[in-house]
Amino acid sequence: MTVTTPDRRPPETAPEAARPAPPRKRRLRVPDRVRQGGLPYLLLLPALVLELLIHLVPMVVGIVMSFRVLTQFFIRDWSTAPWAGLGNYRLAVNFNAPVGQALLHSFWVTCMFTVLAVGLSWLVGTVAAILMQDAFRGRGVLRTVFLVPYALPVYAAVITWAFMFQRDNGLVNHVLHDQLHLTSGQPFWLIGDNSFTALVVVSVWRSWPFAFLCLMAGLQNIPRELYEAASVDGAGIWQQIRRITLPSLRPVNQVLVLVLFLWTFNDFNTPYVLFGRSAPQAADLISIHIYQSSFVTWNFGTGSAMSVLLLLFLLLVTAGYLIATSRGRKADA
Repeated sequence: MTVTTPDRRPPETAPEAARPAPPRKRRLRVPDRVRQGGLPYLLLLPALVLELLIHLVPMVVGIVMSFRVLTQFFIRDWSTAPWAGLGNYRLAVNFNAPVGQALLHSFWVTCMFTVLAVGLSWLVGTVAAILMQDAFRGRGVLRTVFLVPYALPVYAAVITWAFMFQRDNGLVNHVLHDQLHLTSGQPFWLIGDNSFTALVVVSVWRSWPFAFLCLMAGLQNIPRELYEAASVDGAGIWQQIRRITLPSLRPVNQVLVLVLFLWTFNDFNTPYVLFGRSAPQAADLISIHIYQSSFVTWNFGTGSAMSVLLLLFLLLVTAGYLIATSRGRKADA
């Protein structure tokens, strides 16, 4: 008798072709145009974050501080300082009170300083760039020497000038009084009315190489054929500068003057290193004045209000300058 056992082998699997395919995950495809357009923003993201943390956040904090009575008693937790509203701004712009009068004096000193420093820096930079335009032996060495003041660290350069302006053993008095005999005595340069002159000299010495560098780059874009044609027509050197060089450099000068104005009007390092924490009245720039109002008298609320007023002034001047220059370009076109 034969006993049959059930077949325990697994059932034959279906052929691969008949087996249903597993569902495939759908991938979100980003269009190439969007991917390429978003790459620049992705590269700019670290700079935008740093700009937010370094400039915008402190700016907002400073604006909030300007509405509080913030003195040395609330430094540990400035958010607990009493609310002042517009009191700090009224105090700053009250020109009949000592605080407002001092701020107004500092503002006018800064305006005169900015006009002289920017004008002389642009003039010296323009003359040097024009003289360096034509090729001659040693031009590369002179270009390097001209850029030394711009390349030096500001503290090292200004400290050197502070030693040179010393009354008894400074180089300036030694040359002007002892060698050239241009002064009746040895004047003080870091105190009194002469401090304004010393400040302008140091600022021009530091700023004109930047103007020279920008203008020299702009001169490279002027075709030499224009000068050759003007020379053939009988135009002299001054007519060529007036009719060709300066009109061609107008776009460069528009940006250069604005940058020099903002740098010079906000300059803090030069007067602080040259005169210390307390600048003479003749050289009391608004940046030093705000520093003294904040960190010397410990009235951070008033100092913050002055800083906000300075920011608004610079924004208005910059906007007016850009509007004026844009209208000039449209008129020329």
